[in-house]
Amino acid sequence: MVMKHYWIFLLPLLFLNAKCDKGESQIPYRAVDFEINLNLPAYQDLVVPTGWLYVSGGSRGILIYRHTQDSFVAMDRHATYSVNDNCRVEVLEDNITVEDPCSGSTWLIIDGSVMSGPATFPLQQYSTTWNPPVLRVYN
Repeated sequence: MVMKHYWIFLLPLLFLNAKCDKGESQIPYRAVDFEINLNLPAYQDLVVPTGWLYVSGGSRGILIYRHTQDSFVAMDRHATYSVNDNCRVEVLEDNITVEDPCSGSTWLIIDGSVMSGPATFPLQQYSTTWNPPVLRVYN
């Protein structure tokens, strides 16, 4: 009879072991809410799909990528590995890969998912709203 409820005492231990990677992905929160008009020359790199651009904001800057004619991805440039090192990701020459020069971790530009580690968390994303020609980026 006592053995039947033994698992109840093991539950807290299971939850302790299921903790996430020591908060490695905790990018410092920064309020983000801005609009850019893609008709302006400063944003010409975003006029066509696969275009990308760095803008200020967020924790270490923001990378905006135009995935399709009507969809955009906005990601914080703060690397998600060793967050306290404050490393900033950069788009590589292939225009597909985003790299953290500090750890060598790489992410896919289309969604910020990890391609290779040691990073295990995706890049932090911001919401976007597209009302041509204005793109809003916010959290």
